[in-house]
Amino acid sequence: MYKKTCVLSYRLRRSRPLGCQTTAPLKVPGHIVEFTLVAAVGVISIVAVAAFSQKLGVAAPLSLVVVGIGLSYVPGVPHPELDPEWVLAGVLPPLLYSGAVNMPIVDFRRNLKPITGLAVVLVAASTLGSGWLFHTLLPDISWPAAFALGAVVSPTDAVAATSVGRRLGLPHRLLTVLEGEGLVNDASALVLLRSALAAVAGTVSLWGIAGEFVYAVAVAVVVGLVVGQVNVRVRGRLSDPVLNTAVSFVIPFVAFVPAEEFHASGVLAVVVAGLVTGHQAPRFLRAQDRLTEATNWRTMAFLLENAVFLLMGLGLKTLVDEVQREHLDVGRAVVVGLAASALVIAVRMVFTAPLIAALHGDTRRAARVKPRLAHIQARLDGGHTGPEVDDRAGTSRRRGSGPRLDTEQKKQRFALRITRIAADVEFHLNQALDWRGGVVLAWAGMRGVITVAAAQTLPEDTPDRPLLILIAFVVAATTLLLQGLSLPVVIRKVKIPADDPQQLRDDVEQLLGELALAARDVLDDRLLHRADGKDYDPQILEQVRADSRIPSNAAQIPRAPHEEADLQEQYLELRLRVLAAESQRLLAVREKGTYSSSALSRAQHGLDIESSRLQQLATADTPD
Repeated sequence: MYKKTCVLSYRLRRSRPLGCQTTAPLKVPGHIVEFTLVAAVGVISIVAVAAFSQKLGVAAPLSLVVVGIGLSYVPGVPHPELDPEWVLAGVLPPLLYSGAVNMPIVDFRRNLKPITGLAVVLVAASTLGSGWLFHTLLPDISWPAAFALGAVVSPTDAVAATSVGRRLGLPHRLLTVLEGEGLVNDASALVLLRSALAAVAGTVSLWGIAGEFVYAVAVAVVVGLVVGQVNVRVRGRLSDPVLNTAVSFVIPFVAFVPAEEFHASGVLAVVVAGLVTGHQAPRFLRAQDRLTEATNWRTMAFLLENAVFLLMGLGLKTLVDEVQREHLDVGRAVVVGLAASALVIAVRMVFTAPLIAALHGDTRRAARVKPRLAHIQARLDGGHTGPEVDDRAGTSRRRGSGPRLDTEQKKQRFALRITRIAADVEFHLNQALDWRGGVVLAWAGMRGVITVAAAQTLPEDTPDRPLLILIAFVVAATTLLLQGLSLPVVIRKVKIPADDPQQLRDDVEQLLGELALAARDVLDDRLLHRADGKDYDPQILEQVRADSRIPSNAAQIPRAPHEEADLQEQYLELRLRVLAAESQRLLAVREKGTYSSSALSRAQHGLDIESSRLQQLATADTPD
């Protein structure tokens, strides 16, 4: 609808309207409307395909790739082109951060050997083997270009594998290894790709590649540690969950950009920052902040990882058309891609066998060490190991002289170290990976979007560049669909045993018992008083004593007989004080490593829900 606007012109003696001008209303440009429509339809499609995939029992990324490939050949369907640099620098960091922040650091440490083997050694072996194959089948490309393409197809994508594994009940340790590999191998592959591209220009040597790799890893770890520590401490000072989550959204890039500026691995810095943040968050961030952040990050990760798989499928026709415009052979690209797929699958299978054998060696060593550790622990338990720990304040009651205190602290630290080692030994004995886990691990090497995006970063002057990108796409699509669709069959055939649910229930029950002891220490303290120095009402003490556990469902705040606001204020104050003591005890228990990460996560989640609810009620009752 049009409207008239009258324009006034002021002359020397008088002003009069010169006339009315008809103007059109503000109109959004067509490309903006098209982009908005495509984005809205894309999100709806992702949700619909993911929901349908759950009913079919198929991993959503697999369905989205198939749907995208089909839509790419439908006339009229837009083919949005996403700059590969945006994928590597804009999408990959938040995805890796989301995965790292939810991974218990103790699980990552205990599985460092298989994760390093798969994410570093196997990536290097796959790069060398694939590079040799590409140069043999495509003699027109140089060795550095062949190794660059080999680095492109070397990293795996664990999204589909872990999605299938969780649904079919894979053991927790196997899922941790797959997730850890997915977090780290992108960094290894991108560093090798950068070195190979430098070799194309003749500016790097073999020793230079090794030195660059070590430098990239070392600097990335330092940057990630610094960013992670600063992150939790700064966000711990923010009292608004919205502001806190908003800051968390930029942390992946705060870690990524400086590391890249130092010519290190930005993605590895993001992973380290995420691991540090996830480990330190219960110590510095409020329960409400952690719950809000977890929900928002799950939503963001769901949309990002599924969107890139859909875009991967939609890009197929564009790749084929570009190859044909360059008068290159599409059939040749398919053949080379299938051969490379077979090679990377075979290399992973060959590599997994000695890796599982090495893990068996760790299990045998753990069995030999266990009696010795039990003897040391018995001797420590028979004597005084150090100062008593006041879990309410998180500090030690220091007694005795200075030298005596130092000796007791050393004993306490030594006892804690022995406890951790003993817990690690129990982990290797109770969660050993046998040949069944090795078979699943060998067949879970699907490639994904990073392979396609990294291939598109090849220099424009690379000979037969469109052909190489299409080869990378064939490798990614073949491994993703072939291994992803058949992985459930492999898991069922080998009959890999799942984690024992009864053991987990016993673990959780025992852990809750320890937290209840922390609550009792608070309630039984003869010096227990309110913040204003007054005593708590006996009815409130009994009510909090009855509620001092981690409930499966959030219980309602009990009302006092006369609905007095003071009694409710007492309840909130004392209950939050008990929850704080339980949280401190949970942190102390976590440091020992004697409980599984699943049990610790359940207990932490229960404490967070209860604390968040009560903190919100306490804030609502506080006058402005």
